[in-house]
Order: sequence, then C-alpha cells, then structure tokens
Amino acid sequence: MVFETVDAGHDPCTGVQSKDVVISLETGVKARIFIPKINGLDRKLPVFIHYHGGGFCAGSALGMRAKNVLTSLVSKANIMAISIEYRLAPEHPLPIAYEDSWAGLQWVATHSNGLGPEPWLNDHADVGRVFLGGESAGANIAHFVAVRTGTIGLAAGLKIQGLLVVHPFFGGKEPAKMYKFLYPGSTGCDDDPKLNPEVDPNLKSMVGDRLLVCVAEKDWLRNRGLAYYETLNKSGWNGDVELYETIGEDHCFHMFNFKSENVGSLIDKIVHFINQD
Repeated sequence: MVFETVDAGHDPCTGVQSKDVVISLETGVKARIFIPKINGLDRKLPVFIHYHGGGFCAGSALGMRAKNVLTSLVSKANIMAISIEYRLAPEHPLPIAYEDSWAGLQWVATHSNGLGPEPWLNDHADVGRVFLGGESAGANIAHFVAVRTGTIGLAAGLKIQGLLVVHPFFGGKEPAKMYKFLYPGSTGCDDDPKLNPEVDPNLKSMVGDRLLVCVAEKDWLRNRGLAYYETLNKSGWNGDVELYETIGEDHCFHMFNFKSENVGSLIDKIVHFINQD
C-alpha cells in the first residue's frame, strides 16, 4: 500500500497552516506542525503531539491521511498539532521509532521557556497543556512516551495533560510475530511491556490526568484495546480512563475512509476530550 506524502502549506477550507521542521540534525528526523487560523497574537494553544500509525513500518506524518485528520482536528479544537516523522522499520529496526518519538517530545520541551528553535511554538504553544496520541502503532508509541516521561521526567514547564490512544497496536499472536521481525531485540511475546502494558512495572507512573481509548467494532485489534482500557483501570495509575467505541467500523477507518459518516463523531469526541475542563 502506498502512503503518499503531500506538501505542507495553507488549507483553504479551514485556514490551517502547516510546515515541516527538522527536529534532529543528527538523525534527520522531521515533524509537521499544524496551526489554526490565529485571531490574536497573544493566544496560546494546547499542543497535540501525534504519532502516526502504519505498523511501525509504513505511514507518514507528511501524508495525506495524517493531513486530513489533523487539519480537521486542529481547526475544530483550536489547537496546535505536531506530527513526528519517526524512522521506519525494518530499515531502521525498533526501538529506533520509539527513540525518535521520544526525541520529538524532548524537542517540544525545549520551547518551555519560549526560547526554543521554532517560532510557532514559542509564540503560540501552551506547553502546560500538552496531549500525546496516535493511531495503531502510533498509539503504542504515545503510550511508551507517556510512561517514559512519567518514569524519568522532562523539562519543567511542560505538562502532559492527557493521552489519545486510538485503535492501539498491542500484543496478541499475529501482532507479536510482526513485532518481533521489526524489533529483533524483543521477545515478541506478552512479557514485553511495549506489547503488553499489563507487565510494565512503570505503568502506574505514566503521565497524564486522563486518557481516551478509542476502539472500533470490526477492528482485529479491538480486544487488545479493551484489554488496555481494563489494565489501566486496575493498574494504580491515578488518571481517569474513558472508552469510546465506533460501531460498524474497522481498524483506523478515519485514516483510510475519511468520508465515512462516523469520522465526524470520532473527531468530535477527541475535540471534546481535549477541550474539557
């Protein structure tokens, strides 16, 4: 399947602007930033750090699918979004995608004092209201980044309020086989905390005050998403966990069938989750 890339720029339908930035000269890892139409120079916006799906080996932060969803989300929620273009396996075996994604959060954190390398973040990012999230493999990565942040910390001034875990890629027989191929250092079994959060001793340290788990009725990974929701509820993590299911849809339908009538409801749910008090 081809995951085409599209240029950044101005979206005439929503007024959303986007541009690409290099977050690491050493690795060449990039990110695409989306910002809504600004009606006031002093307005600070919540920040959504996004990790795209694609089974750790496909997909792109610079693709049309990510652009469709993030442009709509940025416009409706009035937030900034930063999608990390992490390097893909098997050319760059796991855990490289995890490390690139962690580096992306660290890059955002350099703007905590308003003196970071990117003017859009210095001028408009509310680093006290940061959300992490993604779909499929990207949801897995967002979870990993949140646990690592809670375990070792980040720059003062940056606060992760919540997580958006959409159709998450966690373990199970077939996903584990694929995962072990992409991550030779993993057992590919349920004893790997990246595949099975239930065995992670650091799970209760995960940052965030609230978390939204989204599943889809026909998704082959639906039961793993439900298990993740149940695991969090009994883990000792102090945040609030919410479950949202889309009936009649398959895995990451909002990325592959953006015209589905259920996409709007999913995005509205995410918007409400971000903007609730």
